[in-house]
Amino acid sequence: MVRMGPDVPLLNEYKQEFFWKRFPQTVLGGPRFKLGYCAPPYVYVNQAVLFLTPWLLGGIGTLLCQLKLLEELHAAVLSGLLMLGAAVGVQALALYAARRTGTVERLGVPNILADEEEVEFTHCVGPETVRFIAPGKRFGLNVVLHTVLAGALCGLGTWYVLLGRLTALYDNVGVALVVFVLSWVTLCTAEYSLIVNTATETATFQAQDTYEITPLTRPLYIFTFIAVDLADRFTGPVAELQLTSQVLHVVFLVLPLLWALGMLSPLDALFLWGMEQALVFGLGGSPMSSNLRLLGMFAMSVCVTVCTFFIPSTLGVTLFSMAMGFLLSLDISQFLRHCSGGSWEARDDQGWELLLYLGLLLGAMAEAGLMHHFLSPSQNQFREPQAAVGYLLIILFVVIWALREIQGAYVFGVFLNPLYPRGMANVQVFKQRSNGLHVAGAIRRVLLNLVSPFAMIAFLAMDGSVQQLHTASLSVGFTRAFRVVWQSSEDALLQMVVVVSVRLAAGDSQLPGWDSLGTGVQLLLVGLLSDRLLQFLSKLKFALAVLVTSWTEKKQRRQSAGTLLALNSSLCPLLLSVVVLSAMLSAPLLPLFTLPIFLVGFPRPQRSWPGPVGTACPCSDSIYYQQMSGSLASALRSAFARGSLGVVVPGSHFLGRFQDRMVWIMILERGYGYCTVNIKGLELQETSCHTVEARRVDEVFEWAFERPERLGLNQGLNLHWGNALTPCAALPVRVYSDARSVLSGIIDSHDNLRKLQDDFLKALVWLLLRNSVQRRRTFPWGAEEGAGSRKSPSSRLGPSVVTHPAEAIMVESNVSPRRFRQDSSSLTSFGDWSDEDDLFGPQPARRTVALVSTEAQLGDTVRQTGPSLPGSVEMDSLFENMALSALQPLQPLGLGLPAVDKGRNTEVLPSETASTMAHINFSCPHSELFSLPPGWRTAPLLPSRLQQLRSLFPEEWFGYTLGRLALAIHDEASEDVSNALKEDVGLKDLHAQVALSCLVSLGAESAFTSPSYVYRVYCGDVPWTEGLDWLSENKELYQLALKAFRYSFKLLFDQASLGPMESPEELFSTLEEYEKDWYIGLVTERSWQDSVLQEKPFLFSLGHDLTMGTYTGRVLSLQEQLVQVGRLNGEGVRGQWANLSWELLYATNDDEERYSIQAHPIMLRNLTVQAADPPLGYPIYSSVPLHLPCF
Repeated sequence: MVRMGPDVPLLNEYKQEFFWKRFPQTVLGGPRFKLGYCAPPYVYVNQAVLFLTPWLLGGIGTLLCQLKLLEELHAAVLSGLLMLGAAVGVQALALYAARRTGTVERLGVPNILADEEEVEFTHCVGPETVRFIAPGKRFGLNVVLHTVLAGALCGLGTWYVLLGRLTALYDNVGVALVVFVLSWVTLCTAEYSLIVNTATETATFQAQDTYEITPLTRPLYIFTFIAVDLADRFTGPVAELQLTSQVLHVVFLVLPLLWALGMLSPLDALFLWGMEQALVFGLGGSPMSSNLRLLGMFAMSVCVTVCTFFIPSTLGVTLFSMAMGFLLSLDISQFLRHCSGGSWEARDDQGWELLLYLGLLLGAMAEAGLMHHFLSPSQNQFREPQAAVGYLLIILFVVIWALREIQGAYVFGVFLNPLYPRGMANVQVFKQRSNGLHVAGAIRRVLLNLVSPFAMIAFLAMDGSVQQLHTASLSVGFTRAFRVVWQSSEDALLQMVVVVSVRLAAGDSQLPGWDSLGTGVQLLLVGLLSDRLLQFLSKLKFALAVLVTSWTEKKQRRQSAGTLLALNSSLCPLLLSVVVLSAMLSAPLLPLFTLPIFLVGFPRPQRSWPGPVGTACPCSDSIYYQQMSGSLASALRSAFARGSLGVVVPGSHFLGRFQDRMVWIMILERGYGYCTVNIKGLELQETSCHTVEARRVDEVFEWAFERPERLGLNQGLNLHWGNALTPCAALPVRVYSDARSVLSGIIDSHDNLRKLQDDFLKALVWLLLRNSVQRRRTFPWGAEEGAGSRKSPSSRLGPSVVTHPAEAIMVESNVSPRRFRQDSSSLTSFGDWSDEDDLFGPQPARRTVALVSTEAQLGDTVRQTGPSLPGSVEMDSLFENMALSALQPLQPLGLGLPAVDKGRNTEVLPSETASTMAHINFSCPHSELFSLPPGWRTAPLLPSRLQQLRSLFPEEWFGYTLGRLALAIHDEASEDVSNALKEDVGLKDLHAQVALSCLVSLGAESAFTSPSYVYRVYCGDVPWTEGLDWLSENKELYQLALKAFRYSFKLLFDQASLGPMESPEELFSTLEEYEKDWYIGLVTERSWQDSVLQEKPFLFSLGHDLTMGTYTGRVLSLQEQLVQVGRLNGEGVRGQWANLSWELLYATNDDEERYSIQAHPIMLRNLTVQAADPPLGYPIYSSVPLHLPCF
């Protein structure tokens, strides 16, 4: 992303035109009076008539009612029936137009560009005109439902705004007339959106309205207003209800404005938000990690509350509420999942956990029952036993709060904690310095999870208001109180301390309004008020940050910054009112385009997004976050239990930083002994905006964790207090440390390149011997001497003869390559060209009858014929006793391949030497273990050529490796066996032939000449050589050769950095270490990703920076490192996400360089946008909800 200046347009010209066409449509409920192109007048007239139709039809009923010709109810029914007929007519026209035009609507995918389509109109009621004005419904059920609702809405709306009713409410005809006119505007917008054409709402929760829920949003709010009015009509004169009706009639007038500003939730968001608020504050639960869990937990909690109301005994109510509160605060589904599908060890752990929870449940029930039976007063009063428990709760609260504050880097988020270790680069030293804090954390854990719940249960069980539980409010209050004790012990402790403090402050005096509520309702109100107060403070801090930084940050200062600052200052009461309203509704504070223009976003669940948790935009870097997520989750589990991250509640956001990795952590759910989190990983390829904010994050963490421990008073403050990020703690996490280096002076050194050839042969020999042993690991030494086994003749005679199958005998001498690269830089193949070659390809060398007869005498396998086709006739070939089906098919050759040098036909290739291929004489009977497959010995290379390279073969290293592997395979192998293996010339020649053939095939016959060639071979993009096709056909050998080359380059890298290998023992141990603890390859390979997920200790990759023209080495080291974690302003995150949702889903401002995504070092705007759920955000990794036991 190119970082732009502060005066970049909020919307580009195209989007501005689009927005100003869409926004009037939203205000009016759907009519499109601004099209952007010329349209006939009847298009606008038809829309105006349809918009005013409900008013006209409702006016008929209103007029008849005013003339005393109809009663109010009959007038409302008449208007409703007329509107029902009109709605049926509109839907019939829409269906007719759809059939005439033959348009097929794709279900679930709304036409986003419908506002931009230019329609050619031919007639005022033509199909295209009807289709444009009233597109119709996608589902037949919605046609019926929306039509019926349109009639009901018009009828009830007529009744709601009758002039007689309005005059009776306000005792003023003028006011009633104004309310009447404006109310019908609201009704017309709702009717048009429901039955004609649905407007795009600014309050958009889902990216797609698959089931056409949006048209129901406006009618639902109107029905709510009408329901209150009907309650006022039929319940008699209730002053509070009449006042509410008067206020709502006034609010009814501004509903179109509220819909246009996006302050009222769509139905899906409203439903989820309402359930979540009722579950948390009314039933004592927690926000859930998924919509299904929220629905299930809400249903169970309501059932418990209803059962509590009907239990006759107060003791039974106490025991039942306490037991169900404890059980519902546990994550039973997770526990059952582990027990049914986990390992035996996991089941044992779950068994101990079950016993612990069972003991806690029985102990709490016994305590509640005894306290209630013996110490509960007959009336609501603060007796001495309960007062003593109240003092204990205050002490516990102070101690737990103090122990929590000393766990983090800051106290109150402002003062540096002198007890927190800083400047610790070594993880072990950090852990040792943190032992004291861990002890304090363990004490806090015991007090919070074991002592406090029992103290709070004692306080509730002894309360006198328990005797009055058969009222609805007290039943709800005490059911919630007994549950929140377990669900959120820290919050419950705060609420009880507040209640106790109020009672102690009141003393013997009575507080009639407060005391009559009962302890349960008092706790409910305290919990609601404390939550809203904390939200208000967080939103106010966020608003001040946006307001102040719009002027202080030069790169954020727009031309309108001064005007907006003055406007907010002059309208400060209005700004505070917006913040208070958003806090009361638990709705996000929406800064429009992230400017200091604040709106109240529509209420939505804490998760902010409708989709399931775990969606992401994965890429190759996602595996690094996936690998660290498990270890990070374990570290978070300990941090939550100790309190290092402060008060952890659902909706909290944390940011973790390690090297170039940014981890976004969101708390989804919290209960007794568990916490559910979502871990997201942000992009590693940092853009300029990402880099600016990442640099500020590093500065904030450095000030908190890297400063010297002894600081002066002026340095002991959090100078970044206004930042959205507040550092909390450094967590030890097992993660890959990424080190990159430029290889200039290493890969381009001629000495190193010459050494690379020798290292390659040594690594290849080591891999060949090791691979042979692994392939035959199931055949131990001396297996032929076991019971039931028979010795082969070669074993009894001493030297072993290995007989190979017929597939090893190659009839065709010239193996044609399957691919040829014209950009080949191989210098070894030029000598094989000849101008006299046949353009149509070389002819296969024919074999004489004598040669075939000689080969046939070596074994019956030569005479075996290949399978013939059904119905075919076998024909004798030019060879004796051989069918044509026994010959391998000739491989096709392409034009332009190297020709065969006619002058070199005097030598026979290894593939033509029958005696060589049919058997190999080993002088040691154990050499079979180290033999190589027959296909690896058929390289199309002349023996004289390999003989010239024989001096390159590391014979001493071969003998040393052979002896080490022989001793490692069998402990009882004597030195004589090792010596015999080393002296076996046949075995040595076999490995020399294969190793040197691989050397020539990779173009390393002479020393590697250039870094580019080394890089190509390392990447597997080997330039064409004479034996490359043979090597490619033997896939296993090719992989071993490529692996050996990569090992040799890693040896080059290590020796250039640490010095040369001094002994064969050191080289052998180094290669063993490579095989066991390293993955050496390319970042783009699948094996690299698998190695990261398998947590290989080390990974190495060679890269090429095309822009700089340099070669780079990358080393990943798995080790325990400190990941710095800080708390984000949750309300700031919700506000920016609310703006993102409005800007992309409504304004469709998806410009990658828009103002609202530019870097903001205080608000961390770019990082926050990245962390949003797709399709609006783009995290490269997002975990499923992770259940963390943190008892």
